[in-house]
Amino acid sequence: MPGGVGMFEDNQTDRTKTTNTKERQPAAGANARIGADKSKQNTPMQGDAVAHQKAAGWKTRLRDRRTWLWLGGALLASGMAVLAAAALWIRSLDVSKLEHPLPEPTLILDSSGQPASQLSSSRIIPVELEDVPLDLRNAVIAVEDRRFYEHSGIDLWAIGRALLRDLQSGSLKEGGSTLTQQLAKNLFLQTDKTFSRKIKEAGYAIKINLIYSKDEILELYLNSIYFGEGRWGVEGAAQQYFAKPAAQLTLEESALLAALPKAPTTYSPAKNREKALERRNLVLSLMREQQFISDAAYQQAVAKPIVLKQNNEESLKGKYPSYVDYVIEEAAALYGFTEEQVLTSGLRIYTNLDPKVQKAMEDVYANDGMFPEGTPDQLLQSGAVIIDHRTGGIRAMIGARGKQVYRGFNRATQLRRQPGSSFKPLAVYAPALERGYTPSSWLYDGELDIAGYRPRDWDGQTRGQVTLQEAVVRSWNIPAVWLLNEIGLDTGFEFVRKAGIPLTPADRSLSLALGGLSEGVSPLQMAQAYGAIANLAVMHQAHAIVKVTTKDGIPLVEAQAKPTGVTRPAVAYELTLLLQEAVKSGTGQAAAMGRPVAGKTGTTQLPATQEFAAIGPNGAKDAWFVGFTPELTAAIWLGYDQTDKNHYLTTSGGAVPAALFREVMNRALSGTPAAPFPVPDEYRKLEQARALEAWQQQRQYEDDTASGDDPAREDERGKRGSDEKHEHRGWWERGRKEDD
Repeated sequence: MPGGVGMFEDNQTDRTKTTNTKERQPAAGANARIGADKSKQNTPMQGDAVAHQKAAGWKTRLRDRRTWLWLGGALLASGMAVLAAAALWIRSLDVSKLEHPLPEPTLILDSSGQPASQLSSSRIIPVELEDVPLDLRNAVIAVEDRRFYEHSGIDLWAIGRALLRDLQSGSLKEGGSTLTQQLAKNLFLQTDKTFSRKIKEAGYAIKINLIYSKDEILELYLNSIYFGEGRWGVEGAAQQYFAKPAAQLTLEESALLAALPKAPTTYSPAKNREKALERRNLVLSLMREQQFISDAAYQQAVAKPIVLKQNNEESLKGKYPSYVDYVIEEAAALYGFTEEQVLTSGLRIYTNLDPKVQKAMEDVYANDGMFPEGTPDQLLQSGAVIIDHRTGGIRAMIGARGKQVYRGFNRATQLRRQPGSSFKPLAVYAPALERGYTPSSWLYDGELDIAGYRPRDWDGQTRGQVTLQEAVVRSWNIPAVWLLNEIGLDTGFEFVRKAGIPLTPADRSLSLALGGLSEGVSPLQMAQAYGAIANLAVMHQAHAIVKVTTKDGIPLVEAQAKPTGVTRPAVAYELTLLLQEAVKSGTGQAAAMGRPVAGKTGTTQLPATQEFAAIGPNGAKDAWFVGFTPELTAAIWLGYDQTDKNHYLTTSGGAVPAALFREVMNRALSGTPAAPFPVPDEYRKLEQARALEAWQQQRQYEDDTASGDDPAREDERGKRGSDEKHEHRGWWERGRKEDD
């Protein structure tokens, strides 16, 4: 068909044309290259532009590279500067506090060498690392710082994890602190949770890690960390929870202690045993995981319940405060120890403290019924001391009634009050016996006016004459003043000084007979002086300390006995007999008990001022009893710290102190057989001579009577009393009204 054929031909023609056209036209890429070649060949300026563009690109890339290098160098320099500054800052941190050994408590040991009290300026009982069980060390590392022996004081991985958790929670609850950081925080930083504190903590930790070995750091940590219940350090914690030293802790006990530092109150086995058990078992599992213990040891330990053995006995710290305070004073006064040395050097101070005697005194003083009722605003106070007069050793001491505080006022040793009639045996009767007076010697007891000084007997009466024994037993004042004047004031003055009681020139007056002193005395001074009488005229200085050693037993000081003769043994024994009679039938009857007792009461009147005028003789300022048995000597004072018209004694004489003496001694000497006072050979000979003289006088009297002679004898008692009354009237001495 033509039409069809023509169409076919046309199409064929078109394809041929197209094909021919393609064959004639080069490809676009070829044209571009050809154009470019032509440009190179035909247009040089265009080639220069291309080259310039290439050069500019290289310069840009070079400049960018230099910029990055500069930035990198700047960053490196800045980093190095920061590191240098950090190094300088860390170097400047002061960790010298770690160089000082932890203060060690000093132990006070009693007369049997047993621990009685503990002195310390620190809440820590330090222990060396070698004395800490390996299980306890590993338990602490497992739960608190597993990479302790690997890091350099700070654990970056642990800090990173903690920081991530803090950022996620928006708080600072996660710690991430190593043991070294915790040590730094405990010793050098506040407990606030701030980033600045964490930075300081890290700095201190790095500094500590540079200076100390890991074992040294672990030892410092174990001795300073808080374990709850007021206990710092592993030794105190072991004693608190298990009543044993840290060295004896078992695996499960070690794990329990290691569980506490994270939250001592929350995990306290004393308050929340279930949480404590859960936390302990966690520690054990961490120890197994870190291969500190075997699976068998783990299974055995977690199966055990928590068994606390808390120390129910009263802590040694704070026991016997008055006695311990005096030990500190004596250590300083006699041996030159400072208070800091006593509190921090771990000394062993052996003393004369007798726990039985001390407990007897404390039990009596804890009974308010033994004391007169005080006033709501002021407690009636008392101080007492007991010594062994055979050695001078202080066996017991009470410095106050009521709550006692460390280094408080000690009324047994620091008090200075006038002793009243308890001073008569020292100032009057002992020196009189030395000069030949006897218990049967007659003394004047009438109106006495010595240049304006007019002593009065406590009952307001006079008896003309009394024997020396009656004057002692009934505590008459006039005979004592008269007798002191007879033997000479210097004689009494010197005897008191020999008895260890310091006097001043102001005390040189006849009121010395009645205890009228310018400064007064302490119970300890009176006990020491009476102890010389009890010990047959040999006085030993009252002392608490026997010896002081280091904690390793190396001797430092030791007390040296220095006995002093005060009078003759016969005089001391005769005075003992007089004081024994004063307890049997005189003013000291409240002290009597089922064993030999000798002693003397004493009271001092209220000051003769307008404030006390309305009270008259019905009140007293001080009350005393000083006495002894063959075993012990005691002095007891009773009174108000501040005496005024609303605060004074209304009791009769020294009856209350005498009763306190009786109660304390009964308890202190329970189980000790009663024994008589020793009789010196000198006294036996003296008695034999007196008996012979009396027999000879009787025979002479009988002979004179038989021969019919009736010798005209004057009444010696009347004559002597009349002459002495006349002779001494008008003399003057400084007067005070201290009577019994």
